[in-house]
Amino acid sequence: MANIKSAKKRIITSRKSQVLNNDVKSSMKTSIKKLDKSINEGNLEEATNRLAIAVKSIDKAQAKGVIKKNTAARYKSNLTKKFNQLSSK
Repeated sequence: MANIKSAKKRIITSRKSQVLNNDVKSSMKTSIKKLDKSINEGNLEEATNRLAIAVKSIDKAQAKGVIKKNTAARYKSNLTKKFNQLSSK
C-alpha cells in the first residue's frame, strides 16, 4: 500500500479510469458479438445496422485511448470483410 498522499490519490484515479475503460471495451465487444451473430444468421438488414453500431463503438474506444489506432483499424477491416462476404451471397 502506498504511503505518500499523491500515490494514494493516483491509486484511486487509476481504479476509476480502469472501470471506465472496462465499460467502453465491454460495450465494444458486445456490439461486435451482436454483429457476428447477425452475420451468422444471414440477416442482411440487421447486419447493416449492427455494422454501423460496431464501427461507432470501435471508434469511440479508440478515441478514448482504450485500444490503439491500428487495433481499431484491424477490427473494422475484419468486420467489414465478414459483412461483405454476407452481402455478396
